[in-house]
Amino acid sequence: MQYIDNIIFIIILGFAIWFFSRNIGRIVRNIKLGRPNNRHDRPAERWKVMARLALGQGKMGVKPVAGILHMFVYVGFILINIEVMEILIDGIFGTHRILSFLGGFYVGMISFFEVLALLVLISCAIFLIRRNIVHVKRFMKREMKGWPWKDANYILIMEILLMTALLTMNGADALLQQMGNEHYVDTGSFLISGWLTEPLLSGLSESSLILVERICWWFHIIGILFFLNYLYYSKHLHIILAFPNTYFSKLEPMGEFNNLESVTNEVKLMMDPNADPYATPAEGAAEPETFGAKDIFDLNQVQLLNAYTCTECGRCTEQCPANMTGKLLSPRRIMMATRDRLEDVGKVIDEKGKWEDDGKSLMFDYITPEELWACTTCNACVQACPVGIDPMSIIVDMRRYLVMEQSQAPQELNVMMSNIENNGAPWPYGQQDRMKWSEEN
Repeated sequence: MQYIDNIIFIIILGFAIWFFSRNIGRIVRNIKLGRPNNRHDRPAERWKVMARLALGQGKMGVKPVAGILHMFVYVGFILINIEVMEILIDGIFGTHRILSFLGGFYVGMISFFEVLALLVLISCAIFLIRRNIVHVKRFMKREMKGWPWKDANYILIMEILLMTALLTMNGADALLQQMGNEHYVDTGSFLISGWLTEPLLSGLSESSLILVERICWWFHIIGILFFLNYLYYSKHLHIILAFPNTYFSKLEPMGEFNNLESVTNEVKLMMDPNADPYATPAEGAAEPETFGAKDIFDLNQVQLLNAYTCTECGRCTEQCPANMTGKLLSPRRIMMATRDRLEDVGKVIDEKGKWEDDGKSLMFDYITPEELWACTTCNACVQACPVGIDPMSIIVDMRRYLVMEQSQAPQELNVMMSNIENNGAPWPYGQQDRMKWSEEN
């Protein structure tokens, strides 16, 4: 019977790892539904970008308050997991504070983790206030209603509870050491729990302290395993995906557009005097690709990775001039809609074992032409994103589809393109009339 706790813990841990691996597999499968995008060039530059944006939080400082608070949460999340490793070992082997043989270094390390835990707790409380009381404008947009709003609150509350459990567990542990309980290794008090939670628990009996310590221990570790698997269903996937996303981000100048290979090939064919325009494609040749993007299958894999990485922070939408003037466009919603479509496609594959057309597409069913044509292609959203997401590339690819596949474009754009075709310029004047303005003066 003495090993029953260990067996239960191992079962829970095994299930959590299996469930997490399954969900990561789904994400990888869904991303691979997109077109390959070879961004393995210039590795040195890519590592630098990842180190600056993902590891160093390079763009978070644009908003100092949010940046500092996020840094506390980020560093706390990374470093406190070192103690989680100790808890996992203790849970598997039935030990208690297996690293306590490090003596004073161990006490200093746990005390440092407690300082981080307190900073995480305070930061998350401030984030909750900013969202629910201060009502920061970028969190109040239409796309944040419903689940996105609840999801952000759930995450913050979860982190507060996890840090509270950690500090309470350590406080009860220190008091049990003072009582001489043989199971609790004598390490002494830790920095934060020593003055924060120990006094609150000091009046409890030994049996009550053991109960408190065990409840907090189990809550803390199961809570972390639950949080790990909750990532798949929340915006907090960026904790993991920010690193590959920044590595594969665009290195070319933001204003540089890519050329469609299919269009390039057509132009080359038109310019080749020896080409036969009526020749049939060679046997086995691939069918010409769709111009632009109608659905997630027409986007590339980096764009789909972008959708999963989106933090829903709203910095892109906050900087969008179209959104500022009341237009329907929100770059954040573009990414959220793309992720929603990806998930819906994934559900069809899960249910039927393969993809079968569900009669929907990213264009029209998830994103409207009105949103796309509101974009000024200024790249403000790309510049603002702290993890290198490029909403504009999706917008441009979908607009290409509307123009080149559906012949759907605003009247003003159709007039301009007709003028370019007929007059060689966007203005409605023939070449012979272009200099008449000078004669009038």
